[in-house]
Amino acid sequence: MQMILASTNRGKYREMKAQLEPLGIELLFGGDFEKPLDVDETGESYAENALLKARAWAEATGLPALADDSGLEAEALGGRPGIHSARAVEGSDSDRMYWLLGEMKDKSDRRGRFACAIAVVFPDKKEPLTVTKYCPGQITREPAGESGFGYDPIFVPDGFDKTFAELGGEIKNKISHRAMAVKGIAEMLIPVVQSYAVRGM
Repeated sequence: MQMILASTNRGKYREMKAQLEPLGIELLFGGDFEKPLDVDETGESYAENALLKARAWAEATGLPALADDSGLEAEALGGRPGIHSARAVEGSDSDRMYWLLGEMKDKSDRRGRFACAIAVVFPDKKEPLTVTKYCPGQITREPAGESGFGYDPIFVPDGFDKTFAELGGEIKNKISHRAMAVKGIAEMLIPVVQSYAVRGM
């Protein structure tokens, strides 16, 4: 069963592809398409934004589309940047990371959590699937590590003493917010994949 990832983020693609392959899902990378879509994320929740992206890509490609929306929520900042994490400031991942560290420089409460919602929309109008998962932890005072992307170098998940960027992909792909969300959506997709196989699609 082929499915398009409604994203041009190759880091997300690598994480999700490895987890969906055992189900018999061939995940295609949105960034490989000639004209990748740029969908306005106007939803008021992670799930709403994921649905907006998945629906647009399913309609444009005629394939089932999987999209995610994720963010980092700092307790000391009232949950910011949250759904605005990818657009907190203009610039690169590094720019946004240092912006957040600046916002928290005087905060003693470093608690936070990563959130991830995943949505799958089918072109045949089947009911869409959505799931939202969280990974609690601490926001560091300075970056550490080279792997991963986004805010990974400044987030230490509960139960560990290293950032996602230090822990590496093998561990992150088991414990992260996105890993948990992919696991959740994968369980929901099992009967769908089986029905596609029966129909020879």
